[in-house]
Amino acid sequence: MISEGSVTVKAVVNDMHLLKVNFKIDISDKILYETSGWIQINEGSTTVNAVIKTADGGFIHCGGVSAKSGCWSMLKGGLEANYSGLAELYFESQNIEVEIWVDNVSLQPFSEEEWRAHQTESIEKGRKKAVKLEAVNVRGKKLQGANVILQQTRPHFPFGSAIGQNILSNPTYQNWWNQRFTVTTFENELKWYSTESTANKENYSVADAMFAFTRQHGIPVRGHNIFWDDPKYQPSWVPQLNPDQLRVAAEKRLNSVVNKYKGQVIAWDVMNENLHFHFYEDRLGSNITDQYFQKVGQIDEKATLFMNDYNTLEQSEDHDSTPDKYIGKLKEIQAFLGNNRVPLGIGLESHFQKPNMPYVRATLDLLGATGLPVWITELDVTPDPNQAQNLEAILRETYSHPYVQGIIMWTGWHPEGCYNMCLTDNNFKNLPTGDVVDKLIKEWGIKRSLVGKTDRDGIFETLVPHGKYEIIITNPNTNSSSTHILEVTMDSEEHHVQVYA
Repeated sequence: MISEGSVTVKAVVNDMHLLKVNFKIDISDKILYETSGWIQINEGSTTVNAVIKTADGGFIHCGGVSAKSGCWSMLKGGLEANYSGLAELYFESQNIEVEIWVDNVSLQPFSEEEWRAHQTESIEKGRKKAVKLEAVNVRGKKLQGANVILQQTRPHFPFGSAIGQNILSNPTYQNWWNQRFTVTTFENELKWYSTESTANKENYSVADAMFAFTRQHGIPVRGHNIFWDDPKYQPSWVPQLNPDQLRVAAEKRLNSVVNKYKGQVIAWDVMNENLHFHFYEDRLGSNITDQYFQKVGQIDEKATLFMNDYNTLEQSEDHDSTPDKYIGKLKEIQAFLGNNRVPLGIGLESHFQKPNMPYVRATLDLLGATGLPVWITELDVTPDPNQAQNLEAILRETYSHPYVQGIIMWTGWHPEGCYNMCLTDNNFKNLPTGDVVDKLIKEWGIKRSLVGKTDRDGIFETLVPHGKYEIIITNPNTNSSSTHILEVTMDSEEHHVQVYA
């Protein structure tokens, strides 16, 4: 580990605006590094990024923070080294006139084996609980050799995939999907351009059919989305409206969709991608998103209201969506009158190329420290020869992180091809990505049964994922069985249950 005390750097170096910290580092290929440091500037505020320059002239972005004068800001990030040798740690800012102060810079190395071991330990600690079953007969005598079946009927961790309307007419797709997943998001069917493609002509027929399907199968739904701040994804008639007309149309949209489906969704993406785009803010005022969160919360008091944006996890060099900018926007929403009572959530789209696992972990640490629920909402990985390997890496990292409360992949099937990543071919035979999903579902114990026998003391002990279980105990002497229901939660250290057979 490299650790340094305070360093003061004057930001007048070269045309790339790189602020050099006066020490070199030695990095090794295939080693994962967690980076951290405290950053302050002499005046104003600006984004400061940590960058490692390798001896061959390459640059590796490690993370960034909105640095301010008068207080220290934590920069936390990381990198996966693809190079061995000497390198230099720099700090980068677009403002070449500021003076940057750096304190307690740390670079902590981990081998791939150490990283995986931490994931496994985190899953065992955060996603599972010990269950101790004591089998006795009707006279209270302990039953040795009783057959035990634990069938998980409802996992607590939501793991799902987006769906589109083509699932409604495809029983094979329905069967493949229902065997694996427990939560979903409609890809496009709830979006404004789908439900009101022509002004004042709402059509919820497709969305209604999809809600009927999810109700039939007991599938929770995330409401995606009420508004989208990207100008490209408005109903075709909306950009032509003047501000007064837009305000009326948007109020109607909000009231219509939220009142219609309140109680049927577990969450709403209120203003999609509002870190990167400002369609509504530019026309209706800088606090319009805050107002919409307030209004949605007043109509649907039970749903969690999410920000939902990209590159906060995926790209450390995207200055628009750094973790602290995400948190800053959340604080702005919370500070608006009455919004401190609105249940908020953190939605991370997670459209990855090659994931930087230390940066992902550091970002989840920072966002989770807010105390708000964190969801991976649209996970996919760019197609390349390592797509399945990269998918497995990011699924393991996000599932093992204690702050992540749900994962949805953006893998809705379409015969003409998926958005970015498919799990099956058109005959619903798994692709390598689908094999990864099946392997992890089995490994994590989602929707699976466990079979065993009690010991000489009538005890059966195991570690199981949080969820609802049906327990079947069979008396080895009489072959009689009894069924019991057990809810395994993280509230207690161990679930000790006495069952009769």
